[in-house]
Amino acid sequence: MNASRPLEGLRVLAVEQFGAGPVGTMLLADMGAEIIKIENFKAGGDSSRPVPPYLLPNNDSYYFQGFNRNKKSVALDVRSSEGQAIFRSMVPKADIVFVNGKGTWPEKLGFTYKHLAPLNEKIVCCFLSGFGATGPRSPEPAYDFLMQAYTGIMSMAGEPDGPPTKAGVSFVDYSGGFLSVAGMLAALWGAERTGKGRDVDVALMDGATAQLAYQASWVMNCGFEPTKLAHSAHASIVPSQVFRTKNGWIYISCLKHKFYPILVEKMGRPDLADDPRFRTLQDRFDNRVELSEILSAEIEKKTTSEWAVLLQGHVPFAPVNTVAEALEDPQVLAREMIVEVEHPVAGTIREVGCPIKFPGAEVRAERAPYMGEHTAEVLAELAGIRETELLSLREKGVVDWTAPPEGGA
Repeated sequence: MNASRPLEGLRVLAVEQFGAGPVGTMLLADMGAEIIKIENFKAGGDSSRPVPPYLLPNNDSYYFQGFNRNKKSVALDVRSSEGQAIFRSMVPKADIVFVNGKGTWPEKLGFTYKHLAPLNEKIVCCFLSGFGATGPRSPEPAYDFLMQAYTGIMSMAGEPDGPPTKAGVSFVDYSGGFLSVAGMLAALWGAERTGKGRDVDVALMDGATAQLAYQASWVMNCGFEPTKLAHSAHASIVPSQVFRTKNGWIYISCLKHKFYPILVEKMGRPDLADDPRFRTLQDRFDNRVELSEILSAEIEKKTTSEWAVLLQGHVPFAPVNTVAEALEDPQVLAREMIVEVEHPVAGTIREVGCPIKFPGAEVRAERAPYMGEHTAEVLAELAGIRETELLSLREKGVVDWTAPPEGGA
């Protein structure tokens, strides 16, 4: 059985912060890559380190811990001339340079392929920003919820009589990180074939726009006007929405026609299968409100668990869990989606694991690094900087480091 992870030997220099970039590089790290996280120590390092409300005893946040597993941290001022020189000296021994910030940063910092190819012709330079490296908004900062607003996603979420609503998780950030991974791995494959790297430009706004998918097609080609639908209903398939049960909520989704007759039979209303108002997908779409009211009245008569027993294996459904319930789901546990890491001052920390599985490969879960914890180690290996020079650079404010607590790992 092969115990290796597929990206072992891959080295990434990552200038990143907050969630979008770090979630992508953590995925690479989980798959075996060496992620060298470059932190601006003069600004306190990654800006997610102090995010409230939950802090570790060393004042790093659980937020930061959740996005930076299996990485190394180097505290280096890449905006200074000496810091730039040190960074460039590491490029020949790297495979990817990853920059997560404003769209203008890569050019300003000299981290594009045209700048770095003379040092390493195969280097892949990936940029993840809010708006991309081109376009009128390129210089602007951006965050997940702004992207949900910009792209119209927020206008479609929530109840019809309520305000525009964001998703409960930062899915635009996370998809941006995952898209970056796809772009980096594609560019690496190209570099292996041609011997030449390239730039990869990923924007959160592009990723969010792409997720408009079929609704965007309807808007551009059919005059469709998206609206907020009651009960988190699907835009075109009926019934596919959340229903109140006797003691909670359940989402039932008849995405294929064959499920509808089974659903109404299971609820004791087989007459609804042949009702001319609801016989076909189009009929049910045209009479959405009426059907929803009829089904809601029936579904509210039983508990969520009673419906689960009736529908299991017959009709697609899901109880609307709390996050705590979801994290204890037997399927989540069976898929090893919860991992434990050991922290020298906080003890055992539980985190969400890697969503990509490689059967037979080892699973690594090491805590997020202290800021600059690996500065000396990495700069010695990749830049040839020894202790005396390192101390001098620290006095000049070019580098810094933090040691873990005595006896800590």
